[in-house]
Amino acid sequence: MKVSVCITTLNEKKSIDRLLDALFNQTKKLDEIIIVDGGSTDDTVDRINKFKRKIKLLVRRNCSIAQGRNLAVRNSKNEIVAMTDAGCVPDKVWLEKITKPFNDKNTQVVAGFYRMTADTGFKKALSVFLGVLPKDFSDNFLPSTRSIAFRKRVWKNVGGFNEKLKGTAEDTDFNYKLAVNQIQIVREKTAVVEWEIPSGLFSAYKKFFFYAKGDAESGIWWNPAKGLMSHNIKSSFILFRYLLGFAFLGFCLSNTPLFPILIFLVFGYFFWAYKKAGVWGIVIQIISDIAVMSGLVSGILGL
Repeated sequence: MKVSVCITTLNEKKSIDRLLDALFNQTKKLDEIIIVDGGSTDDTVDRINKFKRKIKLLVRRNCSIAQGRNLAVRNSKNEIVAMTDAGCVPDKVWLEKITKPFNDKNTQVVAGFYRMTADTGFKKALSVFLGVLPKDFSDNFLPSTRSIAFRKRVWKNVGGFNEKLKGTAEDTDFNYKLAVNQIQIVREKTAVVEWEIPSGLFSAYKKFFFYAKGDAESGIWWNPAKGLMSHNIKSSFILFRYLLGFAFLGFCLSNTPLFPILIFLVFGYFFWAYKKAGVWGIVIQIISDIAVMSGLVSGILGL
C-alpha cells in the first residue's frame, strides 16, 4: 500500500527539521511527501530543500490552510493520503498504524491521535483546555489534521477542504461533511503524533481566539457527530454564561443582599477551574473564555 503524506507550512523553521526527520525514520516505507508552503519569510523552504528525498515542494504565497491542503492532495499520486502538521512530530510507527486499517477495503477515513507535549506546569494545565486527553479518546473523537488518513476519493466526494474559510476551521468543516455524508471513521489511538502546544499565555490566547473565530466563520452550528458539544454551541454557552453573570451582577447592585450568592457562584467557577488544572487552571479558564467569546463574535461579524 503506497501512501502520500501531505503537509502545509508557513514559517516553520523551528519545527520542520524534527517533522521531516521523524517521517524519514518511520517503520513503514515513505512513498511520497507533498509540502505546500504558504510563502514562508524565514528559511523553512531552504530547510525543506536540504532533505530533497521524495519531497515535492510547492510554494503558493498567501494561500490559506484549506487551499494548501487541497493543493497537496491534488498533487499526490497515491490513493491513500495521510496528513500531519508542522509543529508535530510523529511517532516512529505513526504511518504504519494510521494506514493499517486501509487493508480493509471498506475503511474510508482513519483518525489518529495527538499527544500534547507538556514539560511545564503551565503547559500541563493548558493541555486540559486546548486538546483531547488520552482518557477522553473515544468513538466520538473526530479527526484532526494533525493525525489523519483518508482515501483520496473520499476527499474528492465531499468537496475537499473548504477554501472559503479564512481561518483554522478547515478540519471542522471536513469532519462535518464526513458526518452528513455518513462516512464512517476508524479511530486508531496508537497512530500518535506529538503536538507542541503554546508555551505562553499570549500564544495560548491566540490559539483559542483563532479556533473560535474559524469555527464561527464555518457557520456549522450543529454537527451530527457532536450534537450539543458542537464547537459553536459550546462557544455560545460560554458567552451566555458571562452575559447571565453580568446581568446578575447588575441586579445585585440594586439588591445588595444577593451579593453573597454572586460571590458563591464566582468562587464555585474558580474552584471548578482549579479542580481541572490547578492554580494555572483558573488563569487559563479566564483567558480562554475571553478568547473564545472574542473569536466567536469576530467570526460571526466577519471582522
